[in-house]
Amino acid sequence: MPVDDATTGSEREAGPKDVRHPLDATDRALLRLLERDARTPNSALAEQVGIAPSTCLGRVRALRERGVIRGYHADVDPAATGHPLQAMISVRLQADARSRLAEFVERVGRLPEVRDVYFLAGEDDYLLRVATADTGSLRDLVTTLNAHRDVAGTRTSLIFEHHRPPHTY
Repeated sequence: MPVDDATTGSEREAGPKDVRHPLDATDRALLRLLERDARTPNSALAEQVGIAPSTCLGRVRALRERGVIRGYHADVDPAATGHPLQAMISVRLQADARSRLAEFVERVGRLPEVRDVYFLAGEDDYLLRVATADTGSLRDLVTTLNAHRDVAGTRTSLIFEHHRPPHTY
């Protein structure tokens, strides 16, 4: 839904950070429940939040349309798929690589070991969450990354455990 941009007088799309559409307590409750289990049926969501199923359906749809809910994903255990070794790899790019950021993201995104790519501010440019079969595979991945013309250096940290705390919206 287009909204007027007060600073430029032009229209732009409303987004999740648009303060004209703040989240209320019901929206926040729905988000907590969906984040815990995105497969929760609409009727169960409505009952737990205390609203009618039709209202619940409309609210969830509105949260999707506004970009607050970006998608629904399976939480896959990397160890169960043969990739028990997880790591975070910090990547620092060459100074002249700034014009090729999208190319770098596209290239590393095609690597099967890469699970997430984060663009950072600070000393490092990217943080990659990766999952590999073993230390040899991780070493090969780091070697591949460091061979890229735009990479100035990497730093690898192993992940021992991952905990997802409950969120409060």
